[in-house]
Formats: sequence, structure tokens, C-alpha cells
Amino acid sequence: MPTHQQPRPDPQSRAAGPAAGGPAAAGGTAVVVVAAGSGTRLGLGIPKALVPLGGRPLLAHALDGVIASGVATRIVVVLPPGDTELVGVCAGYAPAHPIHTVTGGASRTASVRAGLDAAGPGIDHVLVHDAARCLTPGWVFSGVVEALRAGADAVVPAVPVVDTIKSVVASASPRIGPEIVAGTHERSTLRAVQTPQGFRLGRLLAAHAEASTWEADRAVSVTDDAALMEAVGETVYVVPGAPESLKITTRIDLLLAETLVSNGYEEQS
Repeated sequence: MPTHQQPRPDPQSRAAGPAAGGPAAAGGTAVVVVAAGSGTRLGLGIPKALVPLGGRPLLAHALDGVIASGVATRIVVVLPPGDTELVGVCAGYAPAHPIHTVTGGASRTASVRAGLDAAGPGIDHVLVHDAARCLTPGWVFSGVVEALRAGADAVVPAVPVVDTIKSVVASASPRIGPEIVAGTHERSTLRAVQTPQGFRLGRLLAAHAEASTWEADRAVSVTDDAALMEAVGETVYVVPGAPESLKITTRIDLLLAETLVSNGYEEQS
């Protein structure tokens, strides 16, 4: 786990729920949990959100975190087409915490848009969260919402990069090596971005509408909603993320998450 990181904010200094103050606190906050991934790189033959972690699906851990954070007026989960098992996971939270489900699209962008369309009335802000980051602490959610209520239109949690990052180009001597180093980036200015990413809902919907008119190659270059907001000229603010908010993509990621859960991490966060 990285040792160089931004200081962890004091959870007591964070707004605890939808009613907390700030100049933009009048409307509600929807959390869209994107759980439509196939999990191909995990190689377990089931949707990623169904992969067991400590005996429960990844999606259940993600929803536990959203609910415990206290920020959500409405929770929307975007599921794979034809799914029934994950619908059952979501239904298990009713009636105390009703979870609304929608079917995802052919791309992540289409899946997020489906979730945004289900945000419902009275929503000013939306958090887009990846179910694969299922151990995200509640204080990260609160920090994103606090920045939105302070006036930001786009916010991402992030942690400092601890590895040296180099750009590469194709090698002229592939027999020696397929690539050569083209440059080394200044590490102090780099951040690894996580979720939940927070937005003023109207601004994000407008950005999605604009992106729908783009050529395919430009649209493909947008890897998340924060990048979309950058592309349309919005300022994206950065707040502290958490090393524990790892994205479970490979078997090694899953093993690390199992270690965190087995050592009582969720009870501590």
C-alpha cells in the first residue's frame, strides 16, 4: 500500500449528510454506482460486481459504503443487461434503503448516462462511483460533496502518485526492447484519480449532450466523466482520496481487497 499520501481529513470536520450546509445545499445528491462491467480481466466468468469479497458481492460492499457515508438522497445502480442476481442484491436493501436499478449501455459513457437519467427530481448534485472501488471510505464521499456544496461543478478524489512515471515510444530496435523512454514526468504534479467523482447534475448532463455530437475517436479518448468535463472546458477540483479505494481489476487487486476486509478494514473506515 502506498506510504506517501495526502493527509486523511478528520471525518468530524466533514458534512455528514444531505442536509449539511453550504451555499449550494438546497437540492439533493444522487449517487450513481456503475456496476455494469464484465470483469473480463478478473477471469472468473461472472460480472465484476458479483465477484465475492469476504463472502459478499463487490456491489454489496460498495453500497454499504455509499449508505454509511450519509450523503445520498437517491442511489441508482447501473447493471449489466439481462442481470437478475445483482438486482436481488440491490433489492435486499429495501425498505430502509431503496436502491433504484437501470440497465447499462454498450460503453461506460452510455451506462453513466442511463444512471443520470434516473437521478430523479430535486437533485442538484450527482456522484458517479465505480462499484469496483468498493472499499472507498465514507469520508471520501463527504469530501467530494463538501466541495460541490462550496461551489464546484466538478470534483475528483485523488492520491499522489508514488511510482516514477515515464512516457514511451516504439523502439527502433525491437530485438533489444519494444519501447524506449521518451520522457520522465514530474511526480509531484501527478495524481491517481479515483471515484466517486462529483458534479453539478445540470452541467454534467450538458457535457454528455455535447459529447454525443463528437466524432468517435474524440469520444473514445474520454475515459471518465471528469475527463469529459475537462474536455468541455469545466474546472475540475481535486480533494483527498484514499489508498484503500483501490479499483479491483485483476486477481492481485482482489487479493489485496480480501486482505483489507479480513483485517477489519471496513469496520475501521
